Amino acid sequence: MRTPARIALLGPGSWGTALGLQLCRNGHEVRLWGHETAQIEAIRRDGENRHFLPGHPLPAGMHPTDSLDAALDEATDCLVVVPSQAFRLVARQLAERLPADFGVAWATKGLDVASGQLLHTVALEELGERPLAVVSGPSFAGEVARELPTAVTVASNQPEFATRFATLLHGSTFRAYTSPDMVGVEICGAAKNVLAIATGIADGLGFGANTRAALITRGLAELIRVGTALGGRPETFTGLAGLGDLVLTCTDDQSRNRRMGLALARGRTVDEAKAEIGQEVEGVITALAVHRLAARLGIEMPISEQVYRVLHEGVSPAEATRALLEREPKPEFG
Repeated sequence: MRTPARIALLGPGSWGTALGLQLCRNGHEVRLWGHETAQIEAIRRDGENRHFLPGHPLPAGMHPTDSLDAALDEATDCLVVVPSQAFRLVARQLAERLPADFGVAWATKGLDVASGQLLHTVALEELGERPLAVVSGPSFAGEVARELPTAVTVASNQPEFATRFATLLHGSTFRAYTSPDMVGVEICGAAKNVLAIATGIADGLGFGANTRAALITRGLAELIRVGTALGGRPETFTGLAGLGDLVLTCTDDQSRNRRMGLALARGRTVDEAKAEIGQEVEGVITALAVHRLAARLGIEMPISEQVYRVLHEGVSPAEATRALLEREPKPEFG
């Protein structure tokens, strides 16, 4: 019999709400926190997250709140699902409120744009040494909300904490595997969003299935290069958090990052595309962080670099494509 937990879930976007639904299905109580009072009041009034995850009524065990103190009151667990640019601030707020041994998990995918750091490094800086875990993998919020079969990875600096969060999430249609490789899981979850923008651009320009397959394969090579340089385990990149999430995000229009690429190929500006999508597109800010990270490490990431140039230097999708195609031939491996 599963022991009910009381979980502070910080971040009322589509993914945070979907994970809250999954936790409630497993018999847990969820306090869904967001800092925007109007948004939380709308969720409470409508009985669902109509803006980010419409059509999925909140269960009795999910309680929206705009008070972080109320969300954390008597909580047994904390799951952070805020955008990556807000992660450090939220971690800092948690450090002021949580005991030193209280574990923190997150399902945020991205890098700290100011420093280029992985989020577990940010967490260590802000929260100190404590149990930490990241939840990642091929998982669209809408499909989790509809109870379609899904599998993710929970990576942690402490095996027992990975097992705890995997157990909290694991259910009849939601499988959670554990891993010790926080570095590999995090870099995959962040950088794959940049590659999804690239495949969206290519598909939007009408380049076809051959190009899409090439971009995914060579994109995976970029993930492996940067991830292993940071200490990630090679096997992580062919697992759920790596290849699994990469394929999902690059090939299905539920992906906001892929839709960003499609919009750019149609001639939309980044701001226009964001307005059309209506939600956070993590790959936009992550492209800048990955650009800085690759430069710092001296690692070649040509696909990610061209996405950065389109998003942040005003290069056209057609020009970026030409730059990739005109690269000199080289061995595939080595």
